[in-house]
Amino acid sequence: MAADLTASDDEIPIHIDTNKASIARVYDAFLGGKDNYEVDREVFRRVQEVTPEAAQLAWDNRQFLIRVSRFIAAETSVTQYLDCGSGLPTAENTHQVVQRIKPESRVVYVDNDPVVLAHGRALLEENSKTHFSPADIFEPARILQDEVVGQHLDFSEPIALFQLGTLHHYDGERPPADIMREYIEALPSGSYVAISHFLDPGVEEYCELARRMEQAFLHSPMGTGVFRTRVEIESMFQGLELVDPGLVLCADWWPTGPRLKPLHPVQHCIAGAVGRKPSTSRP
Repeated sequence: MAADLTASDDEIPIHIDTNKASIARVYDAFLGGKDNYEVDREVFRRVQEVTPEAAQLAWDNRQFLIRVSRFIAAETSVTQYLDCGSGLPTAENTHQVVQRIKPESRVVYVDNDPVVLAHGRALLEENSKTHFSPADIFEPARILQDEVVGQHLDFSEPIALFQLGTLHHYDGERPPADIMREYIEALPSGSYVAISHFLDPGVEEYCELARRMEQAFLHSPMGTGVFRTRVEIESMFQGLELVDPGLVLCADWWPTGPRLKPLHPVQHCIAGAVGRKPSTSRP
């Protein structure tokens, strides 16, 4: 079964293959949303067979996005955001968080998932400072030359670049660190980069869980979901100064209050960090 939906602004039919899992729809299923199909829920069920708390991966990633967005909007002078891999809209999207604190903030979402183009685009473009581009986030040269990006973001001023829950689904030949290096080199000094990624925790107690979840993702209808080590994830921040506390579990990145209950084992398998591009040295 497939669905042909129409993009709101240009009336170009968008083909959605409901027999193939979509990253955006799978995340929606993990978050308990309704914009998903049986094939997407099958991915969720397979990971749940490994750990019943599988949904916590998506929730920790979402809460990390919210806290990072709030931090950058409240504690820095940045008012420009490039959110790569926006996914389907849910509560507290990037533009809603940052524009509540700084209404002048401009946000460009980038995602080429057909379901996002069909269902999410209008909601993610809900005001004159929020925009969307249907491009491939793993091709930085194209993103950096993208018409929508260039029209609404000024690369002579600091930008916040988000790759949250995206790079572990990249299955191309180019190393993810190389993709991020190209992005980082194009950003002006004072910019911030936030990345969250499935983690191979390097601790025997949780490594087996990470490996089993990875196999569940890779052998599911989605076919992607790599758990990388701390060293591998840190390599994606080359040229940046990590903001305290550095690369940590998403749940441990400036939580909203004291922890009153222990983390689920699955929460040890997703990490995130924020890096700042320092000023270039001058003679």
